[in-house]
Amino acid sequence: MRIGQFTIAATLSILALTLSAPNALAQAQAEAMKYCKADVARLCPGVQMGGGRIIACLKEHKMEVSVGCAKVLQAMKAKMGQ
Repeated sequence: MRIGQFTIAATLSILALTLSAPNALAQAQAEAMKYCKADVARLCPGVQMGGGRIIACLKEHKMEVSVGCAKVLQAMKAKMGQ
């Protein structure tokens, strides 16, 4: 019986970790969008979202992005361990 309880607890823990990671990423992306929206419109017109294309465009123009956007992108990079 204790093995069954351990299995349930372990499964719930793994599920909680799995669900929290995407939420943290989504929150970071929402914050980046708030600070980088104008930069994306100015520097990356016509670039479609998805597949990392917006981030790639902002990286290409890293010397031209606003201070707020640069800080958020740096924070995202640090959170992702890159």
